[in-house]
Amino acid sequence: MQNRRDFLKISATGSLGLMLLGATESRAGVGDDRKKFGVGLQLYSIRDAMAADVKGTLKKVSDMGYKNMELAGYSNGKFYGFSPAEFKKIIADLGMVSLSSHAAVESKGITVESAKLMADSHAALGVKYCIQPWVNDEDRTIEKYKQMIGDWNKVGKIMKEVEIQFGYHNHNFEFKKVDGLVPYYDIFMKEMDKDLITMELDLFWASKAGQDPVAMFKKYPGRFQLLHFKDMHTNQPPFFDVIKDDICSVGEGVIDFKKIWAAKEVAGAKYLFVEDDNQGNGKPFEALEVSVKNLTTKILK
Repeated sequence: MQNRRDFLKISATGSLGLMLLGATESRAGVGDDRKKFGVGLQLYSIRDAMAADVKGTLKKVSDMGYKNMELAGYSNGKFYGFSPAEFKKIIADLGMVSLSSHAAVESKGITVESAKLMADSHAALGVKYCIQPWVNDEDRTIEKYKQMIGDWNKVGKIMKEVEIQFGYHNHNFEFKKVDGLVPYYDIFMKEMDKDLITMELDLFWASKAGQDPVAMFKKYPGRFQLLHFKDMHTNQPPFFDVIKDDICSVGEGVIDFKKIWAAKEVAGAKYLFVEDDNQGNGKPFEALEVSVKNLTTKILK
């Protein structure tokens, strides 16, 4: 599995993406109508295509009707190899918004200098959110979690100074007990400064870990400004491995997104992003078309 830390370094390879770019036809008229719903897209869902052709790929998702982009390609002050101003223009010219970005603070910690570079680069891009997307296997200990949360609180403060909200995106491992504690509830929610770090709740991974998103909203009202919409084919007992084969397009599985979105005010949710870690099982654009169609015709109406 290609983890997010590796991807954020931006591989130059992407031959698969070149083949996928021709998978769907332009739907500009439909896309323009759908944009009013404000459906977002986490670009990790089309990482191979983005590596192959940034502008062509973004044109495709714009034509589908996706509005708010959440990036997964920050490195040393640039986004997918473009300066903040360059990438901002590419997105704006397509009628979309660079709303959020996944940018990892590594477990070794972050210097004030690198944190400020990350903050200033994202401010120049104009995003509202910058999200910590992942914790590596070797760092999933109580001691390491606490150390990283301390770093994230510091980064959150620096981000706040340039009017960006820092946040954390979960998978399912945060809900697995470690030394008798459930990290998400017993460490993350307690030690993260709620004013400096919001939670981006991934509904697939939380559900796979046996969690009820609406119950989470009620327990921690207002702390989930962002939601990842990602569906699953099957309900099953809670599991905590990162297995992506059960991912499917939004509205094609068993998660009740309509019920969850109806509780958005309790959650404090402001935006949603479609995400498909598995890149549509080889057909990413077809899968994304199904998600945005279901969202705009069934779920968000």
